[in-house]
Amino acid sequence: MRVVLQRVSYASCTVDSIVTGKVENGYLALVGFCQDDTFEIVDKMIQKIIKLRVFSDEQGKMNLSLKDISGSVLSISQFTLYANAKKGNRPSFTDAAGHDIAIPLYEYFNKQLEKEIHVETGVFGADMKIELLNDGPVTIVLDSKELFG
Repeated sequence: MRVVLQRVSYASCTVDSIVTGKVENGYLALVGFCQDDTFEIVDKMIQKIIKLRVFSDEQGKMNLSLKDISGSVLSISQFTLYANAKKGNRPSFTDAAGHDIAIPLYEYFNKQLEKEIHVETGVFGADMKIELLNDGPVTIVLDSKELFG
């Protein structure tokens, strides 16, 4: 599982001119899954996301978590996080989980995360237009294989 977290002051997702989700003060989370991912990995990633201290405290230090600031997450499915561009100029996406694996994991991710903080979403597999105001900018890449072995 890979998640790219962008600390945002604002983020929104639009599909066919309809806003499907928007948040203020929190994360835009681009979420991708590979064939080996499990619900257990998703649970571990959720804990990392909500406890990661990258929001500024009173002294301006990145010392607060998403929960500390009562932040929100705009969760966007993003299979292209598993792009492999080693050969040629057209990326391969064979490492990305297929719909049969990715959809249940993505839905589980959003439901479990919603138990901890407010979550808005895009639409799985849709042509989404994402608008954001990156705060910092702060962008963190989380990879479950690097984090959890």
